[in-house]
Amino acid sequence: MVTGITAREAQPKLRRLEENIELVIKGKNDVVRKAIIGLLAGGHVLFEDVPGVGKTTLADCLARSINLSFQRIQGTSDLMPSDIIGVTMFDSNKHAFVFRNGPLFANVVLVDEINRTTPKTQSALLEAMNTAQVSVERTTYELPRPFMVIATQNPIDSHGTFPLPKSQLDRFTLRLHLGYPEEDFEREILRHRRDPGDLSMIQPVLSAEEVCAMQEGVRQVKIEESLLNFIVQLVAGTRKSPLIEIGCSTRGALALRNCAQAHAYMEGRDFCIPDDIKLIAVPVLAHRLGIARTFDESTENMGEGTQAVLTLLQETAVPI
Repeated sequence: MVTGITAREAQPKLRRLEENIELVIKGKNDVVRKAIIGLLAGGHVLFEDVPGVGKTTLADCLARSINLSFQRIQGTSDLMPSDIIGVTMFDSNKHAFVFRNGPLFANVVLVDEINRTTPKTQSALLEAMNTAQVSVERTTYELPRPFMVIATQNPIDSHGTFPLPKSQLDRFTLRLHLGYPEEDFEREILRHRRDPGDLSMIQPVLSAEEVCAMQEGVRQVKIEESLLNFIVQLVAGTRKSPLIEIGCSTRGALALRNCAQAHAYMEGRDFCIPDDIKLIAVPVLAHRLGIARTFDESTENMGEGTQAVLTLLQETAVPI
């Protein structure tokens, strides 16, 4: 049984993790922190943004900063489920069929341009993301712990893409946007003559055992009944609004609770406050909503989901 690390013990280690990633990712502290929150909450993260702003690099830096196994899968239209899960092959030496693991059997799996894979391949990720296991030919295989899927997609490029269905989006704990860097940080990036793909300055600062212990520590963070009621009211608001065709799922409510606990944990507290929920609500809830007027996966709809959550935060009474 894993023994949890207290928030106070974990805080300096998590700060080192942030600083390590920020050696490469400049001026995006808020996004880096939220990505780490996704890891601490035991969830999965979707980076959605225009090309070339560092989505893949941030995911790679997070994986390299922890002594975990890492696999990268490039999304293409001809990628098959067996290409990521693995296949059963006949071993002539053993005179038996043997399962050969695919790249999904890693602690951190980066699926680059996930919306370029077909729905059949996208669905192969559902069981893994939900239960950290995969089933092949009536046999279930456990995935390594901790297990995290980090996916990227470009929302403005529709040619040759397959928009993620709501069932797939709902498996992502957080949806994050990097955005363009501010001019000062972009100037700093230009000063460094780093070869493309060179992340040699990123060294592991945490072990797999420490991450598992921190995830257990997050589960021990106290969250009062009044705050649970606040989450319930926010989620119920998404289901009652006439502008929202599909409201937040119970999985979304659980993700919001888990991420609020992880946010408090990163702040060095063993208890939650309302701000832990408010500061993480948009990246946890917005991508789960189906806006009634457009109800598609356009960037316009994504913005409306964000605005809907912000409106609910203003309208919902905060516990005192």
